[in-house]
Amino acid sequence: MSDQINYDRRRFLGHAAMTLFATKLGILGAKAQTAAAPRLPVEGSVPSLDGGLGWLNSQPLTASGLRGKVALIEFWTYTCINWRRQLPYVRAWADKYRDHGLVTIGVHSPEFPFEKNQENVRRAAKEIRVDYPIVIDSDYAIWRAFDNEYWPALYFADARGHIRHHVFGEGEYDQSERVIQQLLAEVGTAAIPSDLVSVRGGGPEAPADWSNLGSGENYLGYQRTENFAPPGGPVSDKPYVYSAPAGLKVNHWALSGGWTMKPGAIELNQPGGRIAYRFHARDLHLVMGPGTHENPARFRIFIDGQPPSGVNGSDVDAQGYGSVSEPRMYQLVRQSSRIVDRQFEIQFLDSGVEAFSFTFG
Repeated sequence: MSDQINYDRRRFLGHAAMTLFATKLGILGAKAQTAAAPRLPVEGSVPSLDGGLGWLNSQPLTASGLRGKVALIEFWTYTCINWRRQLPYVRAWADKYRDHGLVTIGVHSPEFPFEKNQENVRRAAKEIRVDYPIVIDSDYAIWRAFDNEYWPALYFADARGHIRHHVFGEGEYDQSERVIQQLLAEVGTAAIPSDLVSVRGGGPEAPADWSNLGSGENYLGYQRTENFAPPGGPVSDKPYVYSAPAGLKVNHWALSGGWTMKPGAIELNQPGGRIAYRFHARDLHLVMGPGTHENPARFRIFIDGQPPSGVNGSDVDAQGYGSVSEPRMYQLVRQSSRIVDRQFEIQFLDSGVEAFSFTFG
């Protein structure tokens, strides 16, 4: 498996395909309600689920044990903003069709090292309300068995153990639910609901503002980062005191203060360090954690040099204060006014924090 290929494809599905999703989904949903459902092809058999390192919310499930049931198998990782926006639909389908014979399984294949920790996954699943069975795939055994390359990815399997449909990335929700209904009907399940779920995601689960999304995911470690602004570029793998330039171009970012830039993350060495990012989007998220110190790290954010009153995300207050208490994705900005280029800054009042990637919505 090539990590670089996987990360690039994830970025493509989450952002570059937004126009495709925005323009076609309504059409697909409308057709599904007025035309006879097409025969779904057989794409292959459900691979083994035996390679996981443990299960949450369930005893271990097997591919053979799913025979006679319709299965929805979802690949996810808990810091992925694309998956967070898909989750309300999967959660709603699991609840709606569970008693009609649908088994929903979340395969947690991690992106960042801290997502390999089963307790972190357990805590995140509880906080985000993922109560269907989860298999811990920290060694990517099930990922490889499915030949999967995407977060999020959905595979729909019939009662004979055949994969009949898949969706990579966000979107196609009406079509996906119609597939579930069709596969249940093939089994002979009676009284299958014919309506579609009505989902209203809040916080990070709200649909992206695709029409105003002008910033894409950016990693902060030196291996994959883009548009790092300070002259001379990053200093790799050793402490360095950075100075941010006076101005930033849109989608460029900078550091100030004492940081160590690692292959996949940046680590703050002393209090007072800042990250600046010029972006164009309704929402801004930052994946970060308290690092090896394991103590909460306080921070404050600013938008165009001012406290973010009225545009603060769910993880900060109106004055911009918050704290990094666990490794996860933090929603720092949620705007409701006209979207323009804005300058984001986060100042850390404590050292030790690690930051991994920016995502937008």
